[in-house]
Amino acid sequence: MEKPGGHRAAKTAKDTMRQNVGRLGERLAARALSERGYRILEYNYRCRLGEIDLVAEDADDLVFVEVKTRRGDLYGLPEEAVTRAKRLKLAQVAACYLDQHDTPDRSWRIDVVAVQFNRGGILEEIRVYRHAVSEE
Repeated sequence: MEKPGGHRAAKTAKDTMRQNVGRLGERLAARALSERGYRILEYNYRCRLGEIDLVAEDADDLVFVEVKTRRGDLYGLPEEAVTRAKRLKLAQVAACYLDQHDTPDRSWRIDVVAVQFNRGGILEEIRVYRHAVSEE
């Protein structure tokens, strides 16, 4: 995070906790997907267009996975954070991955995994939405 003038803002405890919850959510999502038969290929794929949390294979499909994690329900369900703009960005990053890996003709999709903790930090539910993002 940068302040005007190029100075980096100090990370707050809230930022660190949010990142820790997000990383835990990604690990739990990867485990849940593995239990469903997915094979995790990559964590946190980045390109100039953005990031995708997980890249996996499910049968013949290459699957790009967006993980949303929430603690409590004050800000709504995790999956509600995948806005139209976010879906467009995910599709762009997926296309970048396909180009970089020279697999433009491979069957692929974008799934969303919602990881829900209660306010006390206890895992309540992991929901997997297959084909959650379609071309818009």
